[in-house]
Amino acid sequence: MDQDLEEAIKLIKESKYTVAFTGAGISVESGIPPFRGENGLWSKYNPEILDLSYFYSHPLASWKVIKEIFYDFFGEAKPNKAHLALAELENKGILKSVVTQNIDNLHTEAGSKEVYEFHGNSRMLVCKNNHHFEASLFNLEDLPPKCTKCNETLKPDFIFFGEGIPELAYCKSFEAAEKADVIIVIGSTGEVYPAANMPKQAKANGAKIIEINPEKTLFSESITDVFLQGKASDVMEKILIGLKR
Repeated sequence: MDQDLEEAIKLIKESKYTVAFTGAGISVESGIPPFRGENGLWSKYNPEILDLSYFYSHPLASWKVIKEIFYDFFGEAKPNKAHLALAELENKGILKSVVTQNIDNLHTEAGSKEVYEFHGNSRMLVCKNNHHFEASLFNLEDLPPKCTKCNETLKPDFIFFGEGIPELAYCKSFEAAEKADVIIVIGSTGEVYPAANMPKQAKANGAKIIEINPEKTLFSESITDVFLQGKASDVMEKILIGLKR
């Protein structure tokens, strides 16, 4: 990997506009399993709980599982070295923004400021009338939580099956794709659309794609210029050291 690592560091050093694109893999080291795959959440839970129509017709049943996964379990997760490395790169002016498929808020907790959450965030709750609240304001032992303004059932403010991508996050993500000359893809397999179109659009605009993943992905054989195999935290730590030389 040494030669590829040096090439990645060179690309980032020479870049005028570097953007990170992250998926579930970056948070695995924080104890958050991916949704898909052999040990993914959907091998243990029925994805129907995140179907919008099912949620509103069975709010209590959905919320019991949602609470267990996204608030009891995910709520214990902390940013890992990869999240912290991206925040450091942004603080140094090297990284312009993070586009993430993740809903775990770990980029923000790590200190990243420009974070475009393609699929929303579990930190917030929202009702049908678009009233937003911090999830921490509610006792999730009392389910389902109700909007204090209109008494409608609250749902986590992330994308359910059957919902569209948040307009602002979508626009910001593809604006970043247009401006970027380097995209660092971390922990995304390229299987989830329309999010996977973002690095593809950047590539079409001439950006170089650096991919960090434990195994090769759909991106690897299609758009990746430099593939760095390994754990996100290990590879990002090596990139940070290289950028300081």
